[in-house]
Amino acid sequence: MKAAILTSPREISKRPLEIREVPRPAMKEGHVLLRVLACGVCRTDLHIVEGELPPRFPEIIPGHQIVGEIVDHGTTDLSRGTRVGVSWIGGVDGTCWYCREGLENLCDSPTFTGYNVHGGYAEYSLARADFTFPLPQNLDNLQAAPLLCAGIIGFRSLRVAEVKPGERVGLFGFGASAHLAIAVLKAWNCEVYVSTRGASHRQLAQSLGATWVGVKTEKPPVPLDRAVTFAPSGDVVVAALACLRKGGIVAINAIHLDRIPEFDYDRLLWGERQLRSVANMTRSDARDFLQLAGEINLRPRATVFPLDRANEALAAIKADSIDGAAVIVP
Repeated sequence: MKAAILTSPREISKRPLEIREVPRPAMKEGHVLLRVLACGVCRTDLHIVEGELPPRFPEIIPGHQIVGEIVDHGTTDLSRGTRVGVSWIGGVDGTCWYCREGLENLCDSPTFTGYNVHGGYAEYSLARADFTFPLPQNLDNLQAAPLLCAGIIGFRSLRVAEVKPGERVGLFGFGASAHLAIAVLKAWNCEVYVSTRGASHRQLAQSLGATWVGVKTEKPPVPLDRAVTFAPSGDVVVAALACLRKGGIVAINAIHLDRIPEFDYDRLLWGERQLRSVANMTRSDARDFLQLAGEINLRPRATVFPLDRANEALAAIKADSIDGAAVIVP
């Protein structure tokens, strides 16, 4: 099969992904073999490819927003021809304290799709059957792919921020994840305030119903009940914190952050304001979000790249040069 292989992490401008032929994955008990129909491109993939997340193996196939058709189901109950999704968390040990306490997103020994097992930048991919998810039938492959990480983790961010219907919610950064989160917030009748650096992203936020849109760290005109930051920037986190009412929450939706700069505790954090990180997702998050996405007919904006142009897809994510999501099609 054809796949995009990472052997030596480096800046995406140096084209670190090699497109070449590799053996098709061998079946394992409890797994399914998928023919990849589409794979969303995530900023986490960029962190892996550029080495901001340290390599786990000499070679890895990135990609963790996989829409696939089951072509071999081994000993599982899933049927050939079934369309399923695979996300970032590709498995947990099920025995550590976090798993036993219902916090599988914090598992001590997780499997990360496209990081410590091969992912979906390929024609075929192997996945644990119990970490595949049914997909809304009313969404096609390109629309479903970005939901599988950008959508799920955005949804979890709203949960971590404890968003309630009708609240004022700030979104700082407006890429693949935020443009899906706003659809959920609008379904919950929330007022949405967006601060983002790109002019086209601001236009997209306005077109999707944002109450107010400003540049990068610009302060909304009203205090926020909740905020979610999507940019991997500590400056943005502090800017979001400065917009909260007392008792409000900022959820940081980033697996990697450059730094948290020094800030004034008395002015920005005191008053029982809270900073929380968003770590991975649970299967419950995935199932609940995908069901909601089907109900509200959530349709992401997607720019399609062939597998041969996987490096270009990641470069576009880094440059924020596309609105919505990028999707690779083998």
